[in-house]
Formats: sequence, C-alpha cells, structure tokens
Amino acid sequence: MGGGKKKQSLKQMTKPKKTKEPKRKEPKADASQSSKPLGLTMPDINNKKVMGTLKGMKALTPSTVASRLNIRLSLANAFLKELEKRKMVEYVSGGKNLKIYKLLA
Repeated sequence: MGGGKKKQSLKQMTKPKKTKEPKRKEPKADASQSSKPLGLTMPDINNKKVMGTLKGMKALTPSTVASRLNIRLSLANAFLKELEKRKMVEYVSGGKNLKIYKLLA
C-alpha cells in the first residue's frame, strides 16, 4: 500500500546532495551571566540600596520585588510581610494569588 519512493524531477536529480552535519552549540557568555542563582537570603531592610529600589516602584508585588532584588518569589513574599509588620509598607489590595502593597513615606 505504501507505493514506494517518489520519482525525482530532473532539477532535483542534478542538484548535489548535501550531507547532514550535526549542529554544534557554542557556549554563550551572555547566557551564563543571565542565569545566576537567585538569592537565598532575605535582603537587609536597613540597607539604603534595597529601600531605594523599592521607593522607585509605584506598586509592590512579590513578583516585581523578586525580579528587582534578584531573590526567590517565596523570599519576596516573606520580605513584604516583614515590611508590613514593621509598618514600612501597607497592604492595598489583592486576592488569593496576588497581593499589592504600597510603600509608606
């Protein structure tokens, strides 16, 4: 039922066939720098650089804090809860999955 191999046209017969060479992946310098391991320790609350990064943001969500401070998402959640306990941020809105905070002056 298969029928067999299809007959090639004259143009296809005259073209030289190329052998397939395995593609080689070259390591990129940019890729190694972008995939740094995320921080496993909570950022220092008293650090002016950390608080300066948070002051530039209108709304604080765990995902934005995690990306800006290069920490894990669970650590960013804990960091925002600690800031809320210390009355440095205020819970604005959110539901089960997303919590939005704002920085108090």
